[in-house]
Amino acid sequence: MKNIMTTLLIGLLGSLSIKGYAVTLETSFQYVNNPFLKPPVSERKIQIAILFDTSNSMDGLIDQAKARVWNIVNEATSYRYQNEIPQLEIALFQYGNSRLQATSNFIQQILPFSTDLDEISKQLFALTTSGGSEFCGAVIQQSLDELSWSSHPNDLKMIYIAGNEPFNQGPIDYKKACQFSKDKKVFVNTIYCGDYSQGQREFWNDCAGISNGNFFHIDANKSIQQIATPQDPIINAYNDSLNKTYYGYGSLGNSKKMEQTAQDSNAEQYSQAIKAERSISKSKTVYKNDSWDIVDAVENKQKDITKMKDEELPTELKGKTTAEKEKFIKDKSQDRKRYQEKIAALAIERQNYLDAEAKKNAEQGKVADDFGTSVNETIKLKAVELGFEKEVIKNP
Repeated sequence: MKNIMTTLLIGLLGSLSIKGYAVTLETSFQYVNNPFLKPPVSERKIQIAILFDTSNSMDGLIDQAKARVWNIVNEATSYRYQNEIPQLEIALFQYGNSRLQATSNFIQQILPFSTDLDEISKQLFALTTSGGSEFCGAVIQQSLDELSWSSHPNDLKMIYIAGNEPFNQGPIDYKKACQFSKDKKVFVNTIYCGDYSQGQREFWNDCAGISNGNFFHIDANKSIQQIATPQDPIINAYNDSLNKTYYGYGSLGNSKKMEQTAQDSNAEQYSQAIKAERSISKSKTVYKNDSWDIVDAVENKQKDITKMKDEELPTELKGKTTAEKEKFIKDKSQDRKRYQEKIAALAIERQNYLDAEAKKNAEQGKVADDFGTSVNETIKLKAVELGFEKEVIKNP
């Protein structure tokens, strides 16, 4: 039934003029300088390392992060450096979990800096909590030592550490770790899950101050404020069609294709709005899968279709002539760009709607305050300091 409804919805979009909406969509699609696909990719980087306290009391924090991950990706990828798109890399650590080894200070690197957005989502959704000892200084120091931080002064390098225990616990002096971070020009942003004054008493603001980062406090058990938009179901219908342009090759192909669908489902389990945020991320240049998708691999010159063995190829290309293979890749690439552009145009409409709703909420004193808003606020502050500019797109 879902596939039938998706097909019908896309068919209607292509053939009907829905009063007050379709005209706006077509206008956006034809005339807006599409920020998602047009600018070249820069050598500049935005590097984000997130250090999660996964002790027993942090289920709410993890839940907020799962619900906000695509919003964070979309915020980070809305910045430009000299009119080019910076590369986004995200790393994940957990600490304070009793299932981790005491010899490692109850710390684990879950994922090094990665551009694989599906893998980032997969690892985030796999997080579970268990009681343990929270050593903030140690996990900051380990993230600084283990990750491949850029040395370029204009790259945005951020650590986010979230938790609710005193910051001065453990074998590593947090002041030394935060000073080391400052020396490497990595901003440490602290997110205390609890009362503001308590966070200050437990030194969370002190670390942020030492490293030139920012200190936040949130209610980790607060439900995420979600705003459904008229564009969400349409964006998600185009996303379902977008998925059909991906064809796995080699040893990773089948499993990664399944992973793509699984992460759609993980987002959808929260709401259609959050799935729409993931769909928008997938419309952007940063969503690239040349390690397993034949279309990306050929377009990004990671693979030469004329030199690949038949057993490496997707089922659809096995036994085909070179001309047939090239035509298949070209056709699927064009289909993909078309769906990505439609999602990108709708994303502009969607953001305008969200901005209007946010203004109403602010007037009523309803302000979102959670893990995602804390991350996004500091990205905005620090990106501007380093010369990044936010792409502002509005309908003509």
